Amino acid sequence: MSDLLVLGFDDAKKAQAVLAEVQELEREHLVDLEDAAVVVRDEKGKVKLHQTNDLSGVAASGGFWWGGFFGLLMGWIVLNPLLGWVAGAGIGSALGWWQGKRIDLGINDEFMKELGETLTPNTSAIFVLIRRATVDRVIEELKPFGGKILHTSLSREDEQALKDAIEGTITA
Repeated sequence: MSDLLVLGFDDAKKAQAVLAEVQELEREHLVDLEDAAVVVRDEKGKVKLHQTNDLSGVAASGGFWWGGFFGLLMGWIVLNPLLGWVAGAGIGSALGWWQGKRIDLGINDEFMKELGETLTPNTSAIFVLIRRATVDRVIEELKPFGGKILHTSLSREDEQALKDAIEGTITA
């Protein structure tokens, strides 16, 4: 099961910097990310959502291949496999894309937008859905950024340890 962590920052650009650091930690295999996004509330109060993964494209790709496969089979039946494959792939892609847009994979967009509305202008937040992590190393790398925990699905003990480390009251 994945854990959701939302950190808020008093700077509109700091969440993006943290995202870059988290992505670097993922390349170093210290974090296994399922999804991540940055929400920025600009100086005018407008909330902007920056997602790292548009998972609807994954669904469309799967639909393309499955649609093409079944279209090819149907084409063999009507003696025009190429036309069947093209039609099946097109229909499968469209249905896969639509399904991907309908089902919110990863972090819920509405939740991110609602939490973004609570931010003060010219601030940001990062949403990270983590499958697993080397916690002590990750905390050490994220400590310099500071921030405030806005939401988490961690246990109370893990949340408190993270809060203490981010606020600098203990060393990880």
